[in-house]
Formats: sequence, structure tokens, C-alpha cells
Amino acid sequence: MLAHEARALLTRLSKVRPFVLVEPMLTAAAPLARTQSAIDGYLIRGRKQLQGQVLEFLRWLESVEGQAASPETAQRKFTFLRLRFNAVITQFDMFSVAISQRSENEFGVWLAGLDVVAADALALPGFFESPPVLCYLDRGIGAAIRRARTRLPGGGENPVALVRIPRERMIGHGIASSLVHEVGHQAAALLDLVPALRAAMPSGDAGAWPYWNRWISEIVADFWSVARVGVASTLGLMGVVSLPKPFVFRSNEDDPHPMPWIRVMVSAAIGEALFPHPQWKRVARLWESYYPPAGIDPAVARLVAMLREGIPEFIDFLMNARPPSLRGYSLRQAMNPPERCPQRLTALFSEWNRNPQSMYEAPPSLAFAVFGQARLDGRQSPEEESTVLGKLLTYWALKTTLDASSYCAFHHNHSGPAAEGRLSGL
Repeated sequence: MLAHEARALLTRLSKVRPFVLVEPMLTAAAPLARTQSAIDGYLIRGRKQLQGQVLEFLRWLESVEGQAASPETAQRKFTFLRLRFNAVITQFDMFSVAISQRSENEFGVWLAGLDVVAADALALPGFFESPPVLCYLDRGIGAAIRRARTRLPGGGENPVALVRIPRERMIGHGIASSLVHEVGHQAAALLDLVPALRAAMPSGDAGAWPYWNRWISEIVADFWSVARVGVASTLGLMGVVSLPKPFVFRSNEDDPHPMPWIRVMVSAAIGEALFPHPQWKRVARLWESYYPPAGIDPAVARLVAMLREGIPEFIDFLMNARPPSLRGYSLRQAMNPPERCPQRLTALFSEWNRNPQSMYEAPPSLAFAVFGQARLDGRQSPEEESTVLGKLLTYWALKTTLDASSYCAFHHNHSGPAAEGRLSGL
């Protein structure tokens, strides 16, 4: 009976095939080659390992030792195999959810474009090698990430950064806020920023510092988002945390996310520190007009006042912190590209209106920063923004696909069989 059950596992395991053989999608909608290779390679290795374990179990059953073993012992060995089989299936399904969406009309290609945006937003040359990134859509209002190089359900190291994007954010500047925030979590992990910043913070249980210490992981991700896409990050954050007033002023001691009201204020303060401009105070005033602190619980009001008063000191600490992974650079120096300042973004929007072709040549994260700035300035309608961003996402997906095809064709034509052998490992 157990031998039959083990052979049945092998039969079902053979149905778990690489995604490149089972998922229909437009070529432009497919994940980047290194992403597809990392996922399929990881799943193939897991499947081969489990296959070997099942075959070893079958050999053991036929051996003298196996024949002499009790049914209880044999069942215990088989149970562990079945648990491992279920882990392999769980991991396959986890990636399948993301990859299957690439078959959706229009959205599939846009997701491939978001992969390109994520890769651009994550890159910090000279400090780390970025892992592959795969984006997918899900219900709800919040985004999330399963970081690369973290443990997967059932064991094993995640080969890619898997970013979940809220479907309700497709498509506008707000999608960049959610996406780049999650990418910021991956970058912070690669740079070991959170432990370093916590170690450098003033100690003690008084004042606002215990709250900044608890919330630093989310604030660092917000910092990365503002640094990459400018005011689009803060405006997108406002959209996410625009909830009934009691929730906006709620602080949960077990929640790593800052109180929503304070979080938006911190995001605006980060923007002002990185890219000084009167717009950031205007955004903060707008947020306060949506949710005036008047009338809230007195204890919460005192907490809000204390945190608000502590923001400037905390932002100064954040901007000038020098984590060891940045090799002497401060966070501001490492993440403060001059082309993201509001004046430059506004000038680029005017230039792109005169010469639309030039926006296709810009880095994807910069494009989102430009259009977020245009929305704040009232120079672009939501309808126009959605149309243009849809075209850009399609272009980025197509360009990446064609570039990869040209690369493979060039190396095939110029290197012959040796190149084929190398490319087979991609």
C-alpha cells in the first residue's frame, strides 16, 4: 500500500512542469528571463530532490531493512515524504498565482512593465546585486513583498522578490508608491539598514524615539519610495491610508506600520529633506485638512503632538545616518538623485509634452516621479495619466523582451554551440 502511495506521489510530481511549458501568455508579458530562470530552476531542483527521496523510499521498502520494519516506521517515513510533496506543490502554486496573471489581456503586459519599474527602482549600483523581481495583482488596498533570499513555506530560499500589488491601484501614479515601497523593503534587507539604524538610534523609553524604533522598517521603505518617485510616493501613501478617522489616528503597539496620520507627515518631511520645496508643506497641510487632529481622544492627541514635534529630529537622524553597508555614505547621499527634485520633474514634464519620444528614454522610476509631480501641479488629469502610463508600461515590457531576444540571437550567431551551452543556464 505504501509503495503504491509513493509511486502515486511520483506520478503527480511529474505533472509539476516548468512554467515555460504550461503558461500561455504574450511574449512581452512574460517575466524577465532571469526571473523565469530563477523560479523554474528552483522548482526543478526541488522536484528532483523530492523525486530522489521517493525513489530512495521505494528502494528502502524492498530492502531487508524495510521488509523487517514495522508498518508504523514505514508510515512515518512516507508521511514526511508527503509533507515535502505538499511543500513543493505549495511553492509551485505561490509562483503560479503571479505567473498565470501574465495571460490576462492588457494587464499581463503591464505587469511585465512593472517588473522593469521595480528593477529600476531597486537598483543601487556599487552597493548590492539586485535579485529578480516578479509583480502580481491581488485584492485589497495594500501591497506586500515576499523578499528574495528568505525562507519559503516548506523550506528553501526564495529565488525572486515577489511583489503583490493592489489591483485597485492599476493604473496611475499610486501604483509606483506601493511598488517602490515594497522594493524598498528588499533594498533595506540587502543593505541591512534596519538593524543598523536601530543600533544608531538614541536609547531610552521616553519621547518619540521608541516609536521611531518600532516603525523604522516601514519608514525606511517609505524613504526609498520618496527618493525614487518623489511626491508620487506621498500622494500614493495618502490614497492607501485614507480610512475612517479612528483608523487614521490608531496606533497599535504590535504593528510595525506607523500611525497613518503620522506616517504621511513623515513621508512629506522626508520629501522636504531630500528635495526642498514649498510643495511638501502644502501636501502636509492638505493631509491635515482631511483629518484634523481636533476632536480625537485626548491621550491620542497628546501622542500625535509628541510625535509631530519629534519628526524634525528624527528626519535629521535618518538623512545623516551612515549604515556600514553604505561604506561611509549617508542615506541622503546614497539616495538623493538630483533629477527627482520638483523643479526638474516639472521641467521634464514640459519637455515631454513638446517631445513625447523623450519620455520613453527616461528611467521608469523617473517617469513615475514626473507624472506624480504633474498630478500635484494640476497639469495632468487622471485620465491622461492612466493612458500615458499604460503606453509606457507596454513599451518597457516590449523593449525588454526585444532586447533579450536580440542578445540571445547575437550570441547564438557569433558564438555557435558554446554560446548555446551558456545560454541554456539562463
